[in-house]
Amino acid sequence: MSEKKINVAIVGLGFGAEFIPIYQKHPNANMYAICQRNEDKLNEIGEAFGIQKRYSSYEELLKDPGVDAVHINTPIQSHAEQAIAALRAGKHVACTVPMATTVDECRLIVEAVKETGLTYMMMETVVYSREFLFIKELYENGELGKIQFLRGSHQQEMAGWPGYWEGLPPMYYATHCVSPILALPKAEAEYVSCFGSGTISEELIPKYGSPFAIESCHIKLKDTDLSAEVTRSLFNTARQYRESFDVYGSKKSFEWTLVEHEESVIHTGETPERVKIPDYAHLLPAEIQSFTTKGVYGDDGETHLSFIQGSGHGGSHPHLVNEFISALVNGKQPYPNAAQSANITCVGILAHESAMNGGEKRYLPDFTFNTAD
Repeated sequence: MSEKKINVAIVGLGFGAEFIPIYQKHPNANMYAICQRNEDKLNEIGEAFGIQKRYSSYEELLKDPGVDAVHINTPIQSHAEQAIAALRAGKHVACTVPMATTVDECRLIVEAVKETGLTYMMMETVVYSREFLFIKELYENGELGKIQFLRGSHQQEMAGWPGYWEGLPPMYYATHCVSPILALPKAEAEYVSCFGSGTISEELIPKYGSPFAIESCHIKLKDTDLSAEVTRSLFNTARQYRESFDVYGSKKSFEWTLVEHEESVIHTGETPERVKIPDYAHLLPAEIQSFTTKGVYGDDGETHLSFIQGSGHGGSHPHLVNEFISALVNGKQPYPNAAQSANITCVGILAHESAMNGGEKRYLPDFTFNTAD
């Protein structure tokens, strides 16, 4: 293993604090700095984790020549601006989902990566969850046979979340159900058609001008014979939290459990069987393997709401950190890189646009650039 160390700065210390101990223990990372506008919170986290470099100004952080990479965990409306600023400042970028909130913002990030030669990775949890890694292993071993269809759903009640979430169009935050259906066949979305259904509370509608309780989208996968379907809800829809995907193959199919903490199902032909999903900590450096099975935000059980609702995000956090750091150390592209992140994110953006126009077909822009290792 290389002894190279990447100096990482985490920006945003709500969900972002979940990653601090993982970077601290990764053999190729140095948890160099943290950034938070609220100085009390900044110092509280800094003291708790023994981090001396602290910034209440993102602009000042980017001026620090010691920072090699930033991991952005701020509100979604800030992601694009902060990612572009970091790239322009010569920093590699890892960013929580979604990449951006408009197609143009996604394009600008991809262009900044092309121009700077730096690395961008959207930190999409589902494609590093133990469930996805299990299905990926089955598929690559030939056990599923030919993939025939994929389906994803992400249903969630976001009442009580910070105000900027209120009334958010469901598909604006669709990466968790879009990413696995593109990542498994290693495909890109070509075009989408989406319908809205139902209505959210009147007071929630004006902020984004979106009335729909649920949006459901069909996706045509480019250069394949496959299509996929994703469903997303955020408000006023009765459903236990579910962040899921199903895969239908010619030999075997996988269906995510309907009820959290119950076992999923593998269908071999017409025969169903409950399956216990194994953990994939063995794919990680020994120093961070323990983080696949527990939260890391303090020892008293406190953790971020998204981690609680998301059932621990499938043990994905150390895999995300390892993918990003390994890409920087080895000079390879992470998954998803900037172009892939843009494709995943724009599925949701254009799906909502389609829903607002009665299901009209919307084509994805071509974000392709050289992704050779």
